[in-house]
Parts: sequence; C-alpha cells; structure tokens
Amino acid sequence: MLPLRTLCVRAEWSFVEMNISYLLTLIVLGSCCCQGVLSCPHLCTCYYSISHTQVVCSNSSLSLFPEHGLPGNTTSLSIEFTNISSISAHHLKATPLLQELHLSGNQLRQLPADLLSGLPHLHTLDLTSNQLEHLPPGVFHHAPLRVLVLRDNRLLTADAHWLPPNSSLGWLDLAQNRLSSVPTALLQNLPRLEILHLSQNWLEKLPAGALNSLTRLKRLHLDGNKLRSLDPSSFQQTPALKYLFLQENQLEKLPPGLFQGLSQLDVLSVSGNRLRSLAPGLLSKLPSLGSSAGQGVDLSLNPWQCEKEVAYLWEWLRSHQEISVSLEDVQCAAPEALKGRPVVSLTAGEWEGSS
Repeated sequence: MLPLRTLCVRAEWSFVEMNISYLLTLIVLGSCCCQGVLSCPHLCTCYYSISHTQVVCSNSSLSLFPEHGLPGNTTSLSIEFTNISSISAHHLKATPLLQELHLSGNQLRQLPADLLSGLPHLHTLDLTSNQLEHLPPGVFHHAPLRVLVLRDNRLLTADAHWLPPNSSLGWLDLAQNRLSSVPTALLQNLPRLEILHLSQNWLEKLPAGALNSLTRLKRLHLDGNKLRSLDPSSFQQTPALKYLFLQENQLEKLPPGLFQGLSQLDVLSVSGNRLRSLAPGLLSKLPSLGSSAGQGVDLSLNPWQCEKEVAYLWEWLRSHQEISVSLEDVQCAAPEALKGRPVVSLTAGEWEGSS
C-alpha cells in the first residue's frame, strides 16, 4: 500500500491535470469563437462536433447564398428548399473542408464551370429538384466526387466532359430529366460506378457498348423511358449487375442471351412493356435471381400471347413462382378466350390448343 503522503500528492496532481485540461478546453473554445468557427449564418442551424460541422439552411425566405457566418471548418452544407437561384465558387471559398454539399429543392438554373474549384475534399453533391437545363463541360472536374445527384431537373443533354477521366464517382443519378441519350464517352470516364439512375427520361435506345466500361455496376435504372429494343450485348460487360430495372418502356422483345453472364443478377423488372413472349432460355443460368427476400423477376403488365410461343414463359413461371413478383398480373392478352387469365393458371392443353 502506498504511503498516505504519496496518495495525497497523486490526488493533487490529478486535480491539477483535470483543471489544466478544463482550461485548455476553454482556451480552444474561446479561440474558435474569436475566429468565427462557431458562428452560424442567419436563417441556418449549425451542428458542431470534434470532427464534423454541419450547416443546415432550409428556410424558404432565403434568397441569397448565406456566405456570411459560415464556419470555416464546415464539412457538410445543406441549403435545401429555399429560393436561392445562383451559387458561385466565391460563395464556397469559406468552406475549404467541405465534404458534402446538398442543394436540392432550390431555384438554381445554371452552375459556373469552376463551382467546385476550391473544394478538394468534396465527395457528395446533391442538386435534386432544381431548374438546371445545361451544365458546362468540366463542371465536376475539380472535386473527387463519389456521389452526384442531378435528379428532377430539366437537362436535355449530358456532356461527355462533365466528369474527368478515371473519375472516382460511384453513384450517378440523372433520373427525371429530359435526356434523349447519354454519351458513351461520359460513361467511359466512370470505371468505379456502381449505381446508375437514368429512369424517367426520354431515352429511345441504349447504344451497343454504352455500358462496357462499367464493370463494377451493381444497380441500373432504365425504367420509364422510351426504349423499343436492346442490343443483345448490352449487359455483357457488366458482370457485377445485381439490380436491373427496365419497366415502363416500349420493349417488344428481349433478345436471346441478353442476360448472359449476369450470375449476380438478383432483381429484374420488365413490367409494363409490350412483350408478347420470351425467347427460350432467356432467364436460364441466372443463379442469384430472387436471392433477396421479397424480390425477384417482375414480368407483369405485358400483352402476353398465350399460344404456343408462351411455352417457355409458362414453364418458367410454374417452376419459379417463389421469385416471380406480381404473378397474378402476368396475364394473357390473347387469344380472346384466355384474355385476362394469369399465365401460370393455364394448363398445357389450354395454350397448346389456342394456336
């Protein structure tokens, strides 16, 4: 056992250490306040932690960028659902440590080419629901973006030079715009892309080889476009694909071998197209289909021709009911005698005798 005097000395030293630590904390906080680090812009809310400073501005009366009072150590800036109509690189110079920039639901009509030039740490940029119609080449070159969301704007074209070669981007969302095409050259700059949203645009075709550089792609949304056909080789270079959404297009047939090599494909939706039959073997050798609970293949809301050409579809549905989504809506459109009947409910004699 230590002598009482030693214990007292240690206790006193611990008390001194505690007070020194407390004083240092006060000094640091005081310094931060003096330098404006703990300041916060008008109409915004700021959240502070040791490694993260978040600024949130979501007041609809905000019409100008809140550049005054922005903490210099801001890592996340959210200016959403305001009336701000412009933003510049000058505005963002006060936040050189910024990692996330959320600008959804504003009135932005354009972006300057150098917008991100002072943001070497920015990895997430969300521009959902603005009024962007055109973006200049190189606009996303200056930051190491991993997530870029441009959903629900008015973009008519996508520029091949928006992003730099060998971009770090892993998630690109261009859904709900007015794109009639997406340059293959743009996709070639995205070797790390895992998620691509192109749904609800005006796409009429997917050029052969357009996806060839996306070898890491796991999720592809092409639903809600005007696609009439797909090249047989469309997905041959996307072996990591797990989720493929093709619903609500104008596809009349799916070429044999379209899904060849997609051994990880888990979810496939082709509902709401103009499919009348499936090529024999189309859904064969896809061992991961339906591996997620409640997921699988959606073939509903197509005008299936329930005659001899329905044989493969009928056989596949009967042996894969557990991974068939909306099975009761996979119905015959013809012949008249079978119209409205779920394909899976037919007997072989019914469709064999309908030709």
